[in-house]
Amino acid sequence: MKYLDPKADITFKKIFGNHPERLISLLNALLPLSEEEQIHEIEYLPTELVPELEGHKNTIVDVLCTDSRGRKFCVEMQMEWSKAFKQRVLFNASKLYVSQAIKGEKYCALQPVYSLNLVNDIFERNTPDFIHNYRIVHDKDSNKVIEGLHFTFIELPKFTPHSVSDKRMMVLWLRFLTEINANTKEIPAELLNNPEIGKAVEDLKISGFTDAELRAYDKFWDSVSVEKTLQYDSFQEGMAQRSLEIAKKMLAKGMDEVMVREVTGLSADLIQHLKAEM
Repeated sequence: MKYLDPKADITFKKIFGNHPERLISLLNALLPLSEEEQIHEIEYLPTELVPELEGHKNTIVDVLCTDSRGRKFCVEMQMEWSKAFKQRVLFNASKLYVSQAIKGEKYCALQPVYSLNLVNDIFERNTPDFIHNYRIVHDKDSNKVIEGLHFTFIELPKFTPHSVSDKRMMVLWLRFLTEINANTKEIPAELLNNPEIGKAVEDLKISGFTDAELRAYDKFWDSVSVEKTLQYDSFQEGMAQRSLEIAKKMLAKGMDEVMVREVTGLSADLIQHLKAEM
């Protein structure tokens, strides 16, 4: 049996965009919710966030829902990290929060917005922690909180089952997202034995997708590959430019060409060319 990767756009939405119990399980497992805050019932909302004012920006999220208390939950699967992603997340959550305001109602009636962001990339390299929760807190006393906006970012590549001593469902859902892909031949029994995750695995079987859906799936991974290539090329170009700038500064201070070559990695011919231009 062949399976598709759950992190692709089409598979992620198929798994979580039409199955309330499954989405509830994921949210309760991954969000920092107390027992009293657990989600019990949801209603799906349109994933296109239309602005109140004409000319303002429209955005589309992967999965969006509200629960019986009126709380909003926004779920995003992001393959590549970018500096702008946090701003996009903040923009979407703020829009959801503001959209609740009805003329004549009190501000205390506004319900919290929770943003869950699963990132298939590493963006916090100085810590082994892979779950990052954010709230609006006082700059000197983190116990003083302005309630309303909650953000969770999860770095999927950092996750390993033994690194988590938390809720069992958290581990199972993260294993589902990180261990299953197009090369998977057998699914671990622990995943299949869980009712919601077992059903999600069934939805990943390649036999359940139409030809058009499979083409969309392949196109998604092609676009991810192109994006990675562009980011790598941009990084390499930036590094090369940085090396040139360092070499020029070192040469301007009269430093030895051999030392300049060792520090910057530039060729002797290029260093001599830079020296001749000075």
